[in-house]
Amino acid sequence: MLQVTRREFLSASAASGAALTIASLGLGADDKKPGFTLPKLPYAYDALEPHIDAETMMIHHDKHHQAYVDNLNKALADQPNLLSQPIDQLMRHIATVPDKARQAVVNNGGGHANHTLFWEIMGPGGGGAPQGELAEAIDAAFGSFDKFQTALSTAWATRFGSGWGWLILEGGKLKVLSSANQDSPLMKAGQTPILGLDVWEHAYYLKYRNKRPDYIKAWWNVVAWNKVGEKFEAAKREA
Repeated sequence: MLQVTRREFLSASAASGAALTIASLGLGADDKKPGFTLPKLPYAYDALEPHIDAETMMIHHDKHHQAYVDNLNKALADQPNLLSQPIDQLMRHIATVPDKARQAVVNNGGGHANHTLFWEIMGPGGGGAPQGELAEAIDAAFGSFDKFQTALSTAWATRFGSGWGWLILEGGKLKVLSSANQDSPLMKAGQTPILGLDVWEHAYYLKYRNKRPDYIKAWWNVVAWNKVGEKFEAAKREA
């Protein structure tokens, strides 16, 4: 039978305690490495059904977004200072990225930034219309919420190929635009995205097939206007 002395027990307990303390403080060796990580989806995969199905959410978040993060880290593997920047800051200063890595950062850093916003401005129990200052700003910029919906839905539906449709704040005013591929409005001076819809086929094809307008119509039911309002307020403070 194995005998453990008091000294051996105390030594092992001290080592275990130290390891637990390091883990609880987030001081593991891997945590010290710079790099971007996939944000956790803030709701269950099936939380947005029937408008967005669970399988699409799982593949979109766990596979597509993870691939953008992985490729971004690879593109900047020799640039630890850039790997340590918040993604919004990195995209704001895209011109500072070395030429050899810049397009990869546009593609994958944009994909990371765009999708991070996308998950945040959706949620169960969403839909309806915005309230407060955001609602007032939308009415001032577009004439009414209905006209705003039409303008943004049109931008989404008419984006040729893969891309995004955006509600941005620029010069203190709300504007609608669309962008190709994973291009981020953050790369344009003065533009801050506060709402965006992914119109790449991977975002809707499992459920809606080639019927992008049906996806767009359904998507209005999952917009978390409180989150969009928070981003609007933050964008105004930063302007």
